[in-house]
Amino acid sequence: MNKTLIIIRREFLYRVKKKSFILLTLLMPILMVALSVVPMLLAQIEDESGKLVVVVDKTGRYAPLFKSDESYTFQIAPSVIPEFRDEDSEVEAVVNITAPLDVSLDSVKIYSRTEVSNDLLMRVQQTLNEQVHRDKLLRYNVPQLDSLVADLEKPVNVTTVKWSEEGEAISNTAVSMGIGMVFAFLIYMFVLAYGGMVMQSVIEEKTNRIVEIIVSSVKPFQLMMGKIVGVGLVGILQFALWAVLAMIIFTGVGFFFLGDMTQATATQGVATSMEGMGEIGNIFKGLGSVPFGEIVLMFLLCFVGGYLLFASFFAAVGASINEQEDATQFNLPLIAIMMFSLYAAMGASANPNGPLAFWASMFPLTSPIVMMVRVPFSVPLWQELLSLALLFGTALLFIWMGARIYRVGILMYGKKPTLKEMFKWMRYH
Repeated sequence: MNKTLIIIRREFLYRVKKKSFILLTLLMPILMVALSVVPMLLAQIEDESGKLVVVVDKTGRYAPLFKSDESYTFQIAPSVIPEFRDEDSEVEAVVNITAPLDVSLDSVKIYSRTEVSNDLLMRVQQTLNEQVHRDKLLRYNVPQLDSLVADLEKPVNVTTVKWSEEGEAISNTAVSMGIGMVFAFLIYMFVLAYGGMVMQSVIEEKTNRIVEIIVSSVKPFQLMMGKIVGVGLVGILQFALWAVLAMIIFTGVGFFFLGDMTQATATQGVATSMEGMGEIGNIFKGLGSVPFGEIVLMFLLCFVGGYLLFASFFAAVGASINEQEDATQFNLPLIAIMMFSLYAAMGASANPNGPLAFWASMFPLTSPIVMMVRVPFSVPLWQELLSLALLFGTALLFIWMGARIYRVGILMYGKKPTLKEMFKWMRYH
């Protein structure tokens, strides 16, 4: 046991002291926040170039509907002239309407020297569709048409409420889906990264013949478990540091975007303040009903179980081969299963209690990823316990199989093993 602890300590400290570990630990939360925040900032930046768009309306009914703003300046012209096509022309595009659109729907075209931007296309379609809709309704001589249309266009706001023993809480399906997918992807990324790290470490020691000296004083099983546990602790430490740093950064970003929230809360109350924040307020309300304690606990258990399962396989493969290139034929099926797990998780996020979600969260090779998508949707406790029992039971089986392959393959050189030979190694005494 003491020798195993020495190996764990060596593997842990060797990787934690690396500059790459420190840089990745510090930079990853910043990158994650940047990927979340930068699109929001870019979305708020208006195009101030004021691109000139000419509207040629033969009917005279639609041109006044186009209103200029920071992005586009609309200018009415009697006809399409050749100067609009010149390369040095300031005209970005020409909207040409040749007939009443409530009679002839295809009587509008947009001309441009380049591909028409989707923003302009959507603007034109929305403006014209609203008017055409109104013109068609006028044919029926409906009284109080304006108030009727305004009333019909009001959307229905559906609020989701989750019952619990504590009472009722506002929930948000999109928030639960997002949180589940984030944790599922973290397990996918961590298991692949750190499982591959175990295999790489085994291959390096075997290639350098260092392992021949090590196994003279340490049992192969102790060496394998020392590597698996040591690398796993590095992963847990890195995730914990990422979580703390991300929480600090997101808190700072939250104060930056929601700087007026405190004053609004003091004057209007929390509920009124949240209502005034629109979609952001709905997200914060939804976060209040998410069982973060249960999610974090399940994440740690699923990560540990999934990591032990896959890392023991990676260690066995690393001990069996002589070069990194030989690992592909053994790793590809397992990586394909993990890719399927990720796609199954996407399907499970849309229907967390469906057959695919249930069985994929029970099957040990896919359950660590798929179960994390289901947890935010309040999975029954017996399903969580059954999934964990199957996962850790299979992980122990893989560790036993991996250890028997490891003890034979670690000293095998000069020959590429086959699956048949690896199964024979498991039967050696």
